Amino acid sequence: MEVQITNENFESLKTGNQPLVVDFWATWCGPCRLVGPVISKLAEKYDGKITVGKCDVEENEDLAAEFGIRNIPTILFFKNGDVVDKLVGAQSEARLDEKFQALL
Repeated sequence: MEVQITNENFESLKTGNQPLVVDFWATWCGPCRLVGPVISKLAEKYDGKITVGKCDVEENEDLAAEFGIRNIPTILFFKNGDVVDKLVGAQSEARLDEKFQALL
C-alpha cells in the first residue's frame, strides 16, 4: 500500500522502522503516469517490508527543493533516514524491483 508523502509526514516516515521509497511525481507528467502503476505493484509486493510513498512535487515544493528534484519522476530510496539510491526518469519494473531488493 502506498502512502501520500507530505511536508508534514515525511520526517516520521523517513525515520520509521522500514526503508522508504518516495516517488516524486506530478499529475501532468506523462512518464510519471507510466511509472505510477509499477510503483503501486511493488508497494503491494513489499508491503510490510518497505514503506512506499508518492509525493506530488506541486503540493510539496519544500520537499522537492530539499532533495533537489529537478526532473520527474525521481524515485529516492531511504534507509535509516538517509538517501541510499536515486532513479530519475521512467524505469522498467525489473530495474525498480532490483532497487527495492537492494533496500532489504
